[in-house]
Amino acid sequence: MTGSALPPLPSPDAPGGARELALTPVGEPPSLRADAARNRTRLLEAASELMAGCGAAQLTMDAVATAAGVGKGTVFRRFGDRTGLLVALLDHREQQLQAAFLSGPAPLGPDAPPLERLHAFGPALVRHERDHHELILASRTDPLRTYAVPANRLRLTHVTMLLRQAGAAGDTELLAHALLGSIDSVLVHHLTVGLGMPLDRVDAGWHDLVDRLLPAR
Repeated sequence: MTGSALPPLPSPDAPGGARELALTPVGEPPSLRADAARNRTRLLEAASELMAGCGAAQLTMDAVATAAGVGKGTVFRRFGDRTGLLVALLDHREQQLQAAFLSGPAPLGPDAPPLERLHAFGPALVRHERDHHELILASRTDPLRTYAVPANRLRLTHVTMLLRQAGAAGDTELLAHALLGSIDSVLVHHLTVGLGMPLDRVDAGWHDLVDRLLPAR
């Protein structure tokens, strides 16, 4: 998965470019058998319960296998390694956020204008990642893998699309990277916990960046 390229994004000038992109949420690939999907869900539920009780640092493949009542090999085959398990668990929790910005109500969802959606997206993401900071931090063992996981690719695609729809000038994909980098989970944790910065100030920074990229016309 490391090094995976993002699919090309349609230009807003191309047919269908101004419509909502057909973004694919995280979760099971369509080809996964029903029994395999159930087993994966059971493993993720077991991992969630373990993490709630002992924290991400104590979450091991052995512990998940025992809690789910399967062999350790089953966990390794499904997730590859511990980082793969943590990423999958984070994706599992990502679905609620994705539902909000893919199909939820305004201003985050598709019924609002793209500029309003951009303004709403940053604070929503900051709060989501604040609630899952320990899990996010534990999953970041490979810096390159962070950018390739489906949840982050989806966020980048979504923000790039909104920038294009709102008429941002320049390389909108790179601008989307810059915007998302400004609210990276580790940075926000450092600002709010390490430096004691109010979360409202982080939100204001996001709004200021969006306004600078898309000034009022």
